[in-house]
Amino acid sequence: MSLPAPIQNLIDALSRLPGIGPKTASRLTFFLLRAPDNFSLDLAEALDVLKSGTAFCQICFNITEAGRTECVVCADEARDHSILCLVEEPLDVLAIERTDGFRGTYHVLHGALSPIEGIGPEDLKIRELLVRLEREKIREIILATNPSMEGDATAMYLRGQLSHFDVQVTRIARGLPMGGDLEYADQNTLLRALAGRQSMD
Repeated sequence: MSLPAPIQNLIDALSRLPGIGPKTASRLTFFLLRAPDNFSLDLAEALDVLKSGTAFCQICFNITEAGRTECVVCADEARDHSILCLVEEPLDVLAIERTDGFRGTYHVLHGALSPIEGIGPEDLKIRELLVRLEREKIREIILATNPSMEGDATAMYLRGQLSHFDVQVTRIARGLPMGGDLEYADQNTLLRALAGRQSMD
């Protein structure tokens, strides 16, 4: 049985979202079909202003409100602008900010190097980072790319690019999560935990 075009079109559109397959897209579509009109209209309005109401910070390339040239972090004079944390995506900024333990600033790369997917250095905000380093007084760069093959490759590439600058380059520590058991940890996680051990003095 073929579905009416408006329903099928929404299922197809939702199926293109990450983590949503055809079954989930169908459930969401029929939920929206049964939901009160104001619910669907609120969702449609939120989607409509998603692009027009947001922009990228001209300094760090994090997401900010449309019409602003700086995000709230870059505009905050109380932050330590000499420490720069490099992350892959804007969601990574949110994760670090939730810790309430970092008072530096950020630079969002908008991805990681992945030759298989055709993502090279020119596809990331690396050139903008190098220009920023020439313009600003940065004393430390924290490489906070994801602990994956792509994240590690990006960190190694950046380390090479940053060797021309008088700046300390550090990498976020990796190892066992709080509350985790050794017996359930994979080999690579254990090796990184051992390599990154700290003195208890």
